[in-house]
Amino acid sequence: FFEPSFSCCLVGVMGIVEFVLNNATLRRLVMRNMMFRPPSEHNAVIVQGTVGCSWNNCSYCLMYREKRFTIRPINDVLTDLLSAAEKHGRTKEKLFVADGDALVMEMSHWRPILTTARRSFPKLRSVSTYATARNVLAKTPEELLELRALGLTTVYMGPESGDDVVLKAIVKGNTAEEFVEASRRLKAAKIKNSVIFLLGVGGLARSHSHAVESARLASAMDPEYLAALTLSVYPGTPLEKQLKREKFQLPDNNGILTEMRTFVDGLHLTDCVFRTNHASNRLILAGRLPHDRHRLLDTLDMALAGKIRLRDKANAM
Repeated sequence: FFEPSFSCCLVGVMGIVEFVLNNATLRRLVMRNMMFRPPSEHNAVIVQGTVGCSWNNCSYCLMYREKRFTIRPINDVLTDLLSAAEKHGRTKEKLFVADGDALVMEMSHWRPILTTARRSFPKLRSVSTYATARNVLAKTPEELLELRALGLTTVYMGPESGDDVVLKAIVKGNTAEEFVEASRRLKAAKIKNSVIFLLGVGGLARSHSHAVESARLASAMDPEYLAALTLSVYPGTPLEKQLKREKFQLPDNNGILTEMRTFVDGLHLTDCVFRTNHASNRLILAGRLPHDRHRLLDTLDMALAGKIRLRDKANAM
C-alpha cells in the first residue's frame, strides 16, 4: 500500500481545509461540529462543558462563529467524563475542559466536574481550560482558590495584543489592564497561566506598537507559559471583510518576523516557557525566558537576514 509522507499529508489536508473554509455551507456544517484545544493538550482527555464561546465577537476568530453558546447540562458532562474514564481512566494524566471559554461556567458546574475527574482518573496531574479575562474577573478570589484546590491547574488566555487600540479594533472585549488583573488573580490562586499573542493582528498600521505593547503586557502578566501565533484571516470573519475593503493590511513575512523580534526583545519575565511552534508560524522558536533570550534574538536576526529557511505556513486555527 501507499503510505504518504507527512508533508504530502499536510498539503492534502490543508487543501481540503481551504476548500471547506471557502464554501459557506460546508464551513457552517464543519465548524458547528469542531472542538478546539491548545497544541500542548494534544494528549489530554477532552470533555465539553460548554458549546461555543460566551463572547464570540473577536473580529479575527472563526472557531466558534457558527455555534450558539450554551452551557451543557451537568449530567451530560459527567456522563461524558465517566465514559472517557472507562476507556482511559487508568492511563490519562491530563484533562482539558472545552469549549471556547469554559471558565464561564458557575461553580455548581465546576465542582462536580473537577471532583469526578479527580476520582475517575487516578493519575490526573493537570486540568486546564480556556478563559477570557472577563471569565477570571467574574470569579471571586475564594472561588479561584477553590478551583485550584479541586484540581484546576492551568488557564489559557489569549490577549492577542497589549495595544488597547488593537484590542478595541479586534473587539476583544477586555483591556490590557484587565488582562493584567486577571493574571494577578490567577497567580494569587496558584493557577498557572498560559498566554497567547497573535502576530500581525495589529495590521501594518499598528505593527510596531502592537509588538511593543504586547511585550509590555506579557511582562506585566508574567505567565508560566507564553506563545506567539501568526494571524490567519479566515473567510466569514469581520476581519476578512476589512481586508477585502482595504481597511486592514497584513504585514509581510519580514514584518511578522520584525514583530516577533520586537516582542521577544521587550519581554521581561521571571521564568517562562516560550514557544512559537503553532502551525501558523513560519519560524519555530523554543526556550525558557529570560535564560534563552539572547539565543532566541540571534535566531530571529538570522531569519531576518535570510540565513534561516522559513517553513510553509499552514492555515491553522
